[in-house]
Amino acid sequence: MRSWGYPVYVSVAEKKAKAAKKLKQLKKKNPHINPIVIDGTAIARTWWGKAWNKNLESYADYHNRIGRGRSYVRHGAVLDLQIGSGEVESLVQGSRSKPYSVSIRIKAMGKKNWKEIKTASEGKLDSLQELLAGKFPKGLGEIFTTQGKGLFPSPKEITFSCSCPDWASMCKHVAATLYGIGARLDQDPGLFFRLRQVKMKDLVTEAVEGKTRELLKKARKKSARVIDDSDLSDVFGIDMESPAVPEAKKKKGVRSKTTKKPLKTHKPKVLKGKPGKRAAPKKTLPKTQKAKTLFEMVVGTVKENKKGVTVAMIREETGLGETQIRNVVYRAKHLGIIENKGRGFMSLPDRVCRNFCSDRFSCSPSVTPARHAQSLFRLAFQYPT
Repeated sequence: MRSWGYPVYVSVAEKKAKAAKKLKQLKKKNPHINPIVIDGTAIARTWWGKAWNKNLESYADYHNRIGRGRSYVRHGAVLDLQIGSGEVESLVQGSRSKPYSVSIRIKAMGKKNWKEIKTASEGKLDSLQELLAGKFPKGLGEIFTTQGKGLFPSPKEITFSCSCPDWASMCKHVAATLYGIGARLDQDPGLFFRLRQVKMKDLVTEAVEGKTRELLKKARKKSARVIDDSDLSDVFGIDMESPAVPEAKKKKGVRSKTTKKPLKTHKPKVLKGKPGKRAAPKKTLPKTQKAKTLFEMVVGTVKENKKGVTVAMIREETGLGETQIRNVVYRAKHLGIIENKGRGFMSLPDRVCRNFCSDRFSCSPSVTPARHAQSLFRLAFQYPT
């Protein structure tokens, strides 16, 4: 009903009551009806819903007209909204008693754009839950929302129609439906990928595979923090066992024949020209002494300097690194072999017997025989010969 050519004002409460009454009637006929219900003033609250509405408002074609549908969707005028593959169907309550039917069609995403987005997502997504929750890097979100190349459709990819008599290309009912899509994405973000006709699992799979390849590349590189067995034996003064080499597998059906060779008897050589004289036995070279461990080198240097030594002096004497020397000194102090004599100086303590493990140190004359025997007994377990 119009007054002086203008529509009669209808309050917000009356609009909500009218929409609620019509919704109740429709639910009796169709229990699967799915209305848009807005709590508060914000139409969308999640990343996907906000990004959908922001994308529509960013285009000049929609900017001046899409705002007409905000009040409709807030008042509960969108009585039903169904999102399918590339299409949206809705019922919007208008000024008439019968709701208007709105149909929206959205083109499928181009294969080239989809491939570029999957490539850009490599290594930036951890799981499907993070994707749906909008928990991904800001840079990736900017790629998703790029106009013309992102996930969200442009006006050229959207077509719509409404059963209302409004002559405008985008009426209030179509605008309310577009805003209703953003509100529906808050409840189920997976519907967005269904609307764009792409598989969201492909996006996550590509991203996870890219991250896996990156981790495998890093795993092949040897880290500087890994200590070699040789360095480990030098630091702690222990011998590392070499890995056991597996024996070669014997071929099936073939038995290995081992023939015992007779032991050779060494006959004494007789010098030519002088019968009766045997050859002199060959001189055996003295066995080389076993190389000293890092522990023995450091503690031996402390032993040689009775007044005390510093780390710098040990490094100059042995040529070892400062970290290696400090590790050995810490271990020797813990065992009671070395003590701090002054600021930065270390020496052998008098209270511990120094004559242990193959006469490595000279015994202190101040130590009693009983204490000497006790120290030998204790150190025999720490430094077995």
